[in-house]
Amino acid sequence: MTGAGGRLLLRALSYTLATITAVRPGSLADPTPCPDWDLRALLLHANDSLITLHTALTLHRISRCQPEVAPAVDPVANCRHNGAALVAELVRAEQPDELIAVGGFPLDSNIVANTGAVEIAVHGWDVARACRYDRPIPHALAVELLTVSRLLVGRTDRQPMFAPSVHVPSSAAAGDRLAAFLGRTVSGDRC
Repeated sequence: MTGAGGRLLLRALSYTLATITAVRPGSLADPTPCPDWDLRALLLHANDSLITLHTALTLHRISRCQPEVAPAVDPVANCRHNGAALVAELVRAEQPDELIAVGGFPLDSNIVANTGAVEIAVHGWDVARACRYDRPIPHALAVELLTVSRLLVGRTDRQPMFAPSVHVPSSAAAGDRLAAFLGRTVSGDRC
């Protein structure tokens, strides 16, 4: 994953790893933009994503059923650790872009990296909103992720991963347009 997808994933990781510093002790039960998840569940999900992406990069495969990770005593520390391991592997990766087996089917590593970048950055946005931390996704990153998201998420395959797109004005920040495209409400203090 040394191509454009890998670089996009690195930028998404940078944003999210900096954003999770806003999580404070005692806030893990706070609600998030994901209606069924509190902050702890969101961080556990993000951690699973980090592990899956690391597996994709190092083993060149993602199975349909990844082993379930035991809930962490400190999910922020686990995200930091697994995020740093993924960053190190992305920086160290010297192999050319190649195919990654996803559920047994070959997929270009840039597609996997782009998908991971959307996942990681949007969950960083979710963490920022849950923590009431004014940390939008950087404009250039959000614009790129919005373009990628429109290619990855169509009308017919939104459910169950994403809620219907939410309308926001075209003047909204790119990160908010990205979040709205993926079904998050962006007005008010909390999504």
